[in-house]
Parts: sequence; structure tokens; C-alpha cells
Amino acid sequence: MGIKRHIPNIITLLNLFSGSLAVIFAVKGNLILAAIFVAAGIFFDFFDGLAARLLDVKSEVGLQLDSLADVVTSGVVPGIVMYQLLTKALPAEGGMGTDWNSGVFDVQLKPFALIGLLIILASAYRLAKFNVDERQTDSFIGLPTPANALLILSLPLILTYQPSPFISGLLLNEWFLVGLTLVSCYLLNAELPLFALKFSDWGFQENKMRYFFILSCIILVIFLKFIAIPVIILFYVILSMLSNRGFSQVGS
Repeated sequence: MGIKRHIPNIITLLNLFSGSLAVIFAVKGNLILAAIFVAAGIFFDFFDGLAARLLDVKSEVGLQLDSLADVVTSGVVPGIVMYQLLTKALPAEGGMGTDWNSGVFDVQLKPFALIGLLIILASAYRLAKFNVDERQTDSFIGLPTPANALLILSLPLILTYQPSPFISGLLLNEWFLVGLTLVSCYLLNAELPLFALKFSDWGFQENKMRYFFILSCIILVIFLKFIAIPVIILFYVILSMLSNRGFSQVGS
């Protein structure tokens, strides 16, 4: 098999490398570059599995490596970004915005903003479950971590490129951000069946829902730009629920 068997893992490592760069930028507060490298990591994450299927070189090591890369790109980065957004949203002095200053290591943290790091824990738990859950071969149970990462990383993009008093007030409200964090953690690990964008063939009848979703995403991005991202995630969840309801009614 030669080098062919290593190609999917190399692509996965590119995902991890992109995620590592995104961590650096997120910690430094450059959330736009963090979003760009998360998007690059998710791009590689999609193609490593595709490459493994096309080359027929699936392996247990590749499965574990993929999840380890996703923990960084789609778990650690959105958690840090949410921490940064909460830090920005909190008042500079007094109340929940009060800093922890150790005085020894010169570390300043806003303890309330640490709630954002729950996304990292929920993402890691979701990926661990995914590796041992045999139900998630052709579909997902719970929101995939890349989709959740795109949801969180869309917030700084919207604030930067599509600002308005209403949007800024909402996305920089600490209670909205806490609520979004908790919803994010729940969706990642909920017993919620969601369809996957995996094509076993290109036939329309078997994939009509996938084609409809992709076409809808393109239209939403054209008209809504970055605001389309959270709308698409919500649409994805609702469409999956409606699809599952339809199947269950047919089955009954």
C-alpha cells in the first residue's frame, strides 16, 4: 500500500495543525484569524474521511487521530473564543467582571467567563462517545463538533463584518453568551439524530434532503453572509428533526 495508507492521516494532521494555529490566534484575541484556521481545519476534517473511503485505507489509528484533531480544532478553539467573547461582554470593574489576579504569576482571569470553556469539555465528551457509538456510522447523534465550532466562530465574524446596534448588543450580552454556551453543550451530547452529509451515491432520490439542504445553505450564505451560519445550524437541526419525525410516522 506504500504511502497511500498515510494520506488520510496526513490530511488529519493538517486539521490538527490548522487548529493549533487557531488556538494561538484565539488566545491572542485575534478571533478572525482563529475563525479562518478553524474553517481550514474543518475543510481538512471533511476530506480525510473522504480520502480514507476513496483509497480504502480506513484504520483504527485514523479514527482516533481524527477525534484528537477535532478536540483541538472544533473543541478547544470555540471554547477559548467563547471565553474571549464573555470577557469582552463583562463589565471592566465590579460584579461578575472582577479579575482574579494571582499576584504571583501575574495571571488575570474573569472567573465568570470561564463558563465558555464548558464547550471544550462537552466537545471532548461528544467525540469520545462518537468513537464507541456504533449508531453513528451513517448519521449523527447530537450536533457534530465542526458544526458547533462554526456556530461559535461565526459570532466574531458577525460582530466584525455585519455589525449593528441590535446584533452587537445581543452577541455581547453575557447572559446570551452563557445561554448559547449551555445550549451548545446540550446539543453536542443530546440524543438527537441528525443526518450526515455523506453520499454513498449521487442519486437524487436517495439524497434529496442533502441536496435541498446544500442548496438552501448556498442561498442563505448569498443573502445573509456570516449571519447565515447560525441560521444554517438551526435549520440543520430542525430539518433533521422533521426528517426523523417523517420516518417514524411512516414506520408506525
